[in-house]
Amino acid sequence: MKMLGHILTDKGSKYAVSGCPVTDRAGVDAALKLLKRDKAYAKATHNTWAVQLSATGALKGDDGESGAGMIIVRMLEREGLSDHLIVVTRWYGGKHLGGDRFRHVQTCVRAYLDAL
Repeated sequence: MKMLGHILTDKGSKYAVSGCPVTDRAGVDAALKLLKRDKAYAKATHNTWAVQLSATGALKGDDGESGAGMIIVRMLEREGLSDHLIVVTRWYGGKHLGGDRFRHVQTCVRAYLDAL
């Protein structure tokens, strides 16, 4: 699991991004379990994720951050990246971010893709 760690902070909310190659849902579940072994990630408010599997198509999990998984799916599709899980983690800072939260998800995914 490649963990880029802290990417940005806004109104107290902190964002991080991680990812790794996977080929099926079992791989996704194993990767999420591995990520959450780190107590900071296990205690995060949201671990939003998505993957474009070449065998079965897109899978996503919003983890309470409604709509965020689809943003990751769309970015993976545009990038043409298959069989690679990306997880955007958010620790809620106490203030609502509104639509900015989607921009922050995009920023995190872009940082991850640029680091590949």
